[in-house]
Amino acid sequence: MYWSHITEKKGGQVGTTLDSNKVTAKVRVKNDLGLHTRPATVIVKLLRNVKCEVTFTHKRETINAKSILSILMLAAKKNSHINIVAQGEGAQEAIDELVKAFDNKFGE
Repeated sequence: MYWSHITEKKGGQVGTTLDSNKVTAKVRVKNDLGLHTRPATVIVKLLRNVKCEVTFTHKRETINAKSILSILMLAAKKNSHINIVAQGEGAQEAIDELVKAFDNKFGE
């Protein structure tokens, strides 16, 4: 993957690829119980109205981040790293909100 720019943000690295509608970030799960039901619900609600596609990749498994069941199936534990890719209209805003949510432990 080729980067046109990478920014260090609190909570993760955010980069924009040469395809200007594709934004990536790498975040760490900080919640003691990992990505359980409550954080998964927060993620799905955050992404409810975004037009872009958003995926999470953890341990070689890539899922649709708008699906609560898919998020739970990742079984991401505390300190796991998640690669986020958003592509399409509103991708940067979606990534920014997700990085902030991971950094704030989803309000827990």
